[in-house]
Amino acid sequence: MTAATPTPAGLGVSSEVGRLRTVLLHRPGDELRRLTPRNNDQLLFDGVPWVDRAQEEHDAFAAALTDRGVEVLHLDRLLAEVMDVPAARAEVIAAAVDDPRLGATLRHATTAHLDGLAPEDLARALVVGVAHDELRGGRGLAYELMGRGEFVVPPLPNLMFTRDSSVWVGDQVAVTSLAMPARDRESALTAALYTHHPRFTGADQLYGPQLEHLEGGDVLLLAPGVLAVGVGERTTAGGAERLARRVFARGLAHTVLVVPIAQERATMHLDTIATMVDVDALVMYPAVADHLQAWTVTAGAELPDDADTTELSVTGPQPFLLAAAAAMGIDRLRVIDTGLDPVTAEREQWDDGNNTLALAPRLAVAYERNTVTNAALEAAGIEVLAIAGSELGSGRGGPRCMSCPVLRDPLPR
Repeated sequence: MTAATPTPAGLGVSSEVGRLRTVLLHRPGDELRRLTPRNNDQLLFDGVPWVDRAQEEHDAFAAALTDRGVEVLHLDRLLAEVMDVPAARAEVIAAAVDDPRLGATLRHATTAHLDGLAPEDLARALVVGVAHDELRGGRGLAYELMGRGEFVVPPLPNLMFTRDSSVWVGDQVAVTSLAMPARDRESALTAALYTHHPRFTGADQLYGPQLEHLEGGDVLLLAPGVLAVGVGERTTAGGAERLARRVFARGLAHTVLVVPIAQERATMHLDTIATMVDVDALVMYPAVADHLQAWTVTAGAELPDDADTTELSVTGPQPFLLAAAAAMGIDRLRVIDTGLDPVTAEREQWDDGNNTLALAPRLAVAYERNTVTNAALEAAGIEVLAIAGSELGSGRGGPRCMSCPVLRDPLPR
């Protein structure tokens, strides 16, 4: 069994390092201006970012990609384009008002407000949010008891981390199930794009937001047919199990490595501690390199007519690096030796030093501030495109988090 190759429509990803051709980004906007010291923790930011600078940093990131021949798709523009589609409008509005805080009267008023907006204005409202004093026709007990600055529809400042709400496996896209309440509505917007935008016509959806928690930052495509899935703060074992069943049933993979990670904010996803930078190499947080374990999951006997009950064979645990090399069919998976002392290693891991985006084998984008890690990558033969991220990083995400590859070249066989 081998991983699926990209479709003729130009959609598909079978590795972390095949040359990147098309990527989905979201430029941070006014949703970040909704962050305050009062709500930033609830909205998963470690501080209140300087928005203009964050936009400058993101623009430079997008320019670095286009300068290397990568087509950049912007999520907010695609979303505005599908808001002309009645079914898409209905889906995202329903998700926006699916909130027990509102009550029936305010839910009805909010639905009417959103449905009356032009496509671009609706797309903006869904991302930026709708505050109490911005709602036309607001009424009801819940509305009266809200403070003037409270949000009827909360903003989505984490939307710029496009990796989390969808991930391509072969020629199919997994629209994920986000674990944190502040982010669960992001998947509805992503699903609307993949379902209704003509750019994604014919793309099958591998997963859905109604399923067990699974986030794209926990999914690494180590090689064609081989996935690693982190299980920790954001992705559950149930989510990893269901994804494994589905990729096996659809011929998208032959092995899934399930990798437990600490359930902490610093290690919220697998890609906060390890990312691929070459066909046989990754950069990894030194503190976990020798301790990370993996369970190897392969397909067993398939039960008839139901991919979600496919029997699974589970073995392990064994050291992640050994399990990964065996699944990839190579002698050894190289780890870039960062040579960091424990304090520097912890600082650079917190600043997303291990969260790189490969544009091709031995070519990766990384935050410039992680100077020691970047120097180690360069010494190992990895070209580093260093970008600024002092404000972007306040949401705890690096270049990989901020990008969802839509099309990569297959690796040479």
